[in-house]
Amino acid sequence: MIKGIFFVAIDQSKPLSDQGPFDVVMHKLLGKEWRQIIEDYRQTHPEVTVLDPPDAIQHLRNRQFMLQAVADLNLSDSYGKVGVPRQLVIKKDASSIPDAVTKSGLILPLVAKPLIADGSAKSHELSLAFDQNSLQKLEPPLVLQEFVNHGGVLFKVYIVGETIKVVRRFSLPDDVCKRELSKNAGVYHVPRVSCAAASADDANLDPRVAELPPRPLLEKLAKELRNRLGLRLFNLDIIREHGSGDHFYVIDINYFPGYGKMPGYEHIFTDFLLNLVQGKYKKRSC
Repeated sequence: MIKGIFFVAIDQSKPLSDQGPFDVVMHKLLGKEWRQIIEDYRQTHPEVTVLDPPDAIQHLRNRQFMLQAVADLNLSDSYGKVGVPRQLVIKKDASSIPDAVTKSGLILPLVAKPLIADGSAKSHELSLAFDQNSLQKLEPPLVLQEFVNHGGVLFKVYIVGETIKVVRRFSLPDDVCKRELSKNAGVYHVPRVSCAAASADDANLDPRVAELPPRPLLEKLAKELRNRLGLRLFNLDIIREHGSGDHFYVIDINYFPGYGKMPGYEHIFTDFLLNLVQGKYKKRSC
C-alpha cells in the first residue's frame, strides 16, 4: 500500500468482473481477446476508470498512424514549432525500397523503424540507412523517417495525466555523432542502450543542444495530444533540429513507458491515481 492505494494484480485466469471492486484498472497487455475483455468491462463498470481505452492504445501500436495527431496539430507559436519527420511506410518487398524512396522525395540518410510498436525489444530496433544501395538490406514491414540532424540528444517527455517531466537522452552513440553522416555508407544498427538508457543530463554538451524545449510549448503539446489521442499515460521522444533553436520534431510516442526512469515517478504516479479517484467521487457527490 502506498499513500492509501492498494495495488492488486489482476488474475487473468478469472473473469475480470468477478474481481475487485476496483477504482482504477491499469493495463498494458496486447491481443484482441484482452482488448475485448477490457472493453466489455468498461461498458459494464462505468464507475471504474480504465487506463487507458484499448482502441486509443492500439492507435499507437502502428507507426504508420502513431504520429498523425502531431502532424495534424502542426503546432507553432512564439515558443517554437513542433512537427514530425517526413516518412514512408514499406510493408513488404525490400527490393522495392530504393524506387519508393526516390519517388517519395525522402532525403538520405533515413532512420528505419519496425512498423509495429508492440513494446517488444524488436519493436525498438533502429537502423540508419546512408545510401540507396543499402536500402534493400532493410527488413519490411517498416517505417522510414528522414534523419533530422539534432546533435545526438533527444528529450523524453513523460506525461502522467497533466504532469510533465523531461529527461535528456543520447540518441546516437558518440562514434556516429562525431562522423559526418554524409560520408557514411551502408546500414548502421543503433544499439538500443544508446537510445534508452544513456542519460545526457550530466554531460558536457553544447548549450544549444542541451537546452530543454520551452515549458509552455511542451504543456500545450501535451494537452492537445492527451485530447487527440485519448490517453493519459505516454511519453514523447522529441528532438531539436540542430541550428534551428526552436524547431522540434516528435519522432516516437510510447504508451505507458517505463516510468522508473522519470525523476520522482513514485510520488507523481500515486498523486495522479489519487486525483483520478478523488475527482471521480467529487463528480458523484455533485
